[in-house]
Amino acid sequence: MTWFALATRAGADGPRPVIQVGDAFHDLHDAAAAHGFAAAAGDVSAIIRDWDARREPLFALARALGGAPAGLSPAPTLRAPFEPRRIFAAASNFIEHAEEMQTKLAAKADSEPYIFLKTIESVVGPGELVVVPPQVSRPDWEVELGVVLGRAGKNVPVSDAHNLIAGYTIVNDVSARDRTRRSDFPFSHDWFRGKSFDSFTPLGPVFVPRDCLGDPHDIRLGLKVNEVVMQDGNTSEMIFNIYEQIAYLSTILELRAGDLIASGTPAGVGMGRGVFLKDGDVMTAWVDGIGSLRNAVSAPHLPKGA
Repeated sequence: MTWFALATRAGADGPRPVIQVGDAFHDLHDAAAAHGFAAAAGDVSAIIRDWDARREPLFALARALGGAPAGLSPAPTLRAPFEPRRIFAAASNFIEHAEEMQTKLAAKADSEPYIFLKTIESVVGPGELVVVPPQVSRPDWEVELGVVLGRAGKNVPVSDAHNLIAGYTIVNDVSARDRTRRSDFPFSHDWFRGKSFDSFTPLGPVFVPRDCLGDPHDIRLGLKVNEVVMQDGNTSEMIFNIYEQIAYLSTILELRAGDLIASGTPAGVGMGRGVFLKDGDVMTAWVDGIGSLRNAVSAPHLPKGA
């Protein structure tokens, strides 16, 4: 199978969709027109929301482009590959991460996934700044495998959940640890306040179709801060796997094509280490088979980092 990915490049003419085949990037509109695959055109968000119709022409286009020289050289500057319809995120979904956060979990048989929402407005792409507002003093990182849905579903059995998946990307669930707890209300946690500041969801660099990545429950992922390894885990360590998360969410609401699920983070976050992001730090999140997502931190009110 020809590995390919979709991305969105920045340019003077506005954002344009690109297709990556191997290491070569091509303008998607130009490549589709040149090879007679008009059905593969459109922006990446529209493609994902119409995945069943667009999938086969895209695989055919990728095969046609295999081995061809790059149509875009040097490699383009990329932005977030698509605009999610909604962002769902799984909390404490790796045992060792739950332990480092001192989270006491019930036995899986007596529990369900804990899912919260992040705002679309919090999304930034590769290379864009994560801006820490002055009221946040303990910003943290969380690399996650982002699961991109390409089909709607309601009350989906676990055994059928994989059919809803269009592909995958990288999510860095930046978190304000000092803003996720409340003492002024009887509700101890505030996931909205701690997770949805503008720029707190780096996303990208590309969208990789499901069939190009293989088993989503055996993928290595990690994160570096200033080239120092902080996280290095595997999706096999999830408590609730991706299919279980999809099935659970679909009992609450109808899932839609374009929805994004940040499926949980492995151990190694700053909170567990007592180390937090500083002004000028650079986070590099990576997932095998997808690539790396690099974002610098702007926090002038915090100590200087990298």
